[in-house]
Amino acid sequence: MPETPRPSLADHVYDQLLMKILKEEYAVHSRLPTEEVLAQRFAVSRPIVRAALSRLRDDGIVQSRRGSGSYVLRRPDRQLIRFVPLESVSDVQRCYEFRIDVEGAAAAWAARRRDDADLALLDQAYQVMADAYENNAMGVEADQKLHLAIARASKNPFFASVLESLGPQIAHGVKLSRSLTLLDTPARQELVLSEHRAVLNAIRLQQPEVAEASMRHHISAAKDRMFVGTEEG
Repeated sequence: MPETPRPSLADHVYDQLLMKILKEEYAVHSRLPTEEVLAQRFAVSRPIVRAALSRLRDDGIVQSRRGSGSYVLRRPDRQLIRFVPLESVSDVQRCYEFRIDVEGAAAAWAARRRDDADLALLDQAYQVMADAYENNAMGVEADQKLHLAIARASKNPFFASVLESLGPQIAHGVKLSRSLTLLDTPARQELVLSEHRAVLNAIRLQQPEVAEASMRHHISAAKDRMFVGTEEG
């Protein structure tokens, strides 16, 4: 298994800012300290702070207001740190970003190239995952097998190889997502299943653009459900 890159200084600042937002030391709608103050507080340079803030903006957690600074836009799901150590949150985020592009492309190629045998395997993998969900099981392995089956249906072995090589990292993110879903209402679980069905339906109908958009939407939504929490003050 490839080694996970060592966290950068920007990762550390990101993690510490995220923790302060989770603990409401920086409340929703409040203004963050200036870059200069944060740089002094975390003993890093301003470009490091700027990179961490940029990442928080990308994740929909803070927003910048011209001439006014950065403000907390949302607080991530408070349950987040029950299931993963804070220092791994940044890695989980980046893995989801990577998956959006790679698995979106894989789904598009699967829609172009799938055959009847692929469709049978996809249906079987989906049913195993749906059964796990119905029984309120974690279903992490079942979820991964379905995504891997889609990659294999692309008939391009590089897609499957990438997902297999990232298996432990992807499983980490899926486990976090499922843990939070199981704490939520049944509607959230049905939403996740419906997103998978949309991808499979587009592959069955040989609609590559729809398959890609559906997969990108599913992974983006999974990321957002975990990390973009309440906007309440």
